[in-house]
Amino acid sequence: MPTKVGIIGWPLTTTLSPAMHNAAFDALGMDWYYDAMAIPPDIVREGILEPQRHGYVGLNVTIPHKEEAMKYVTPDDVARAVGAVNTIDLLEMIGTNTDLAGFMADLAAHGVDVSGKRVIVLGAGGAARAAVVGLCGAGADVRVASRSLDKARTMVANLALSNIRLAARAVALTELAGPADMIVNCTPVGMLPEVGATPWPDTVPFPDGVVVYDMIYKPARTRLMQQAEMHDGRAVGGLGMLVHQGAAAFERWTGVAAPVDVMFDAVRAQLGLNDANGAANDEDTRR
Repeated sequence: MPTKVGIIGWPLTTTLSPAMHNAAFDALGMDWYYDAMAIPPDIVREGILEPQRHGYVGLNVTIPHKEEAMKYVTPDDVARAVGAVNTIDLLEMIGTNTDLAGFMADLAAHGVDVSGKRVIVLGAGGAARAAVVGLCGAGADVRVASRSLDKARTMVANLALSNIRLAARAVALTELAGPADMIVNCTPVGMLPEVGATPWPDTVPFPDGVVVYDMIYKPARTRLMQQAEMHDGRAVGGLGMLVHQGAAAFERWTGVAAPVDVMFDAVRAQLGLNDANGAANDEDTRR
């Protein structure tokens, strides 16, 4: 019987994680299997414990359960700093957050150095928290903006209680004018099917020459990425973060180096991408 891992979320109508992980297991000849479980928000505890009872050794946790899952596991230092869990070791009931590692690994893969840079983070959810922790740890000066200024302020205040270097402050979306080196979109705005939408406010001039990192990977080029290109900037899509965070989870569960290239190929295939039309997901694009 294969060793089982999986992902929980809601509604979890589409996820690339099973294809990505199962391709990795197959490539390494491992008798493991990864599946997806749609767990409503009112039974997150059962959604974690029931797979454990059935012999699962690990779980990924996705929207909207990353914060709730913290209550039912022992979070490690990274999860505590971020305030969200996306990977669980069910053998030890330890939760971690590989979004941070995945985000920073993808920045490094694209040669993006954030030390001393002025970075705007759009959003105040679990992914935004991971981004802020990673960016501040790498020496960036961060402004966090959300449709809810109170939520952004609460997020920054909670992060300030963690044992991390935090150079971040919350601002209103209308206060984003001024110099910036990078914009990180941690919101779903611009994701299919709303491909014409952008999280950047219409009333604020778009900065010139910025790097945009959009955590969305479908579509390959979001409206926000196009805005960066039109203003002599650089744009990076979120597929690489998905793969790198998945690779970190894979290694946590298995103790084996993840076949990252195989995982990239698997998610590209699931998205129907080829080298010509899919490169924008995992490579930066320039106008």
